[in-house]
Amino acid sequence: MDFVVNRGSDRTYIQSALTVADPEKRAQEIASLLRIPDSFKKMVVVQGFMQPWKDDHGIQYVGVEQFLTDERLLMA
Repeated sequence: MDFVVNRGSDRTYIQSALTVADPEKRAQEIASLLRIPDSFKKMVVVQGFMQPWKDDHGIQYVGVEQFLTDERLLMA
């Protein structure tokens, strides 16, 4: 995990990656997030534009453009 954002009692764990298009790369990038034993929000920010989506683990994926311009993405 690269960053932690704390806002009051909310917390978001953020992993940055160039891409997660390859399943092996995605697994590598989320490994540290999966080891976190709490239920706070977990997010992967990738290069460029990506329509935000969540995987089966509840990890949100978003492009850096959206991450930087839409602060609602950090809210639970």
